[in-house]
Amino acid sequence: MPKIGDYNLPDDLYYHKEHFWVKKDGNVAIIGIDEFGTKLAGEISFIELPMEDDEVSQNDQVGSLETGKWLGKIYSPVSGTVIAVNEDAVDDPSAINKDPYNNWLFKVEMKDAGELGNLYGGDKIAPWLENEIATRGKK
Repeated sequence: MPKIGDYNLPDDLYYHKEHFWVKKDGNVAIIGIDEFGTKLAGEISFIELPMEDDEVSQNDQVGSLETGKWLGKIYSPVSGTVIAVNEDAVDDPSAINKDPYNNWLFKVEMKDAGELGNLYGGDKIAPWLENEIATRGKK
């Protein structure tokens, strides 16, 4: 798994500017929060996710997560219909901190897979995260 600074960022995923990752599985986007996002947030204690059958649009706020010191927004990296929600993540949000890439949040049947082009992927990942690390002061 590639490392950028102290962070793992699998290069087979797409990344939203607010630190959500997308794994494409056919026309389904599997969505989670990236390692940098979990470190920025701290220990996640509560998570609120969209409901199955909700229609979501790219960049819309669709939920929230809380830590002892912070309330964050969950954004949808793609548009479409929510087809699954990870109840295990809702029941044990700290699992996301322990293994952010194996603890997805929700799945969306995409309206337009072309929206993935608006995310960071491939050779755009490293420069983006390096800038985030510099800008947000995390190493």
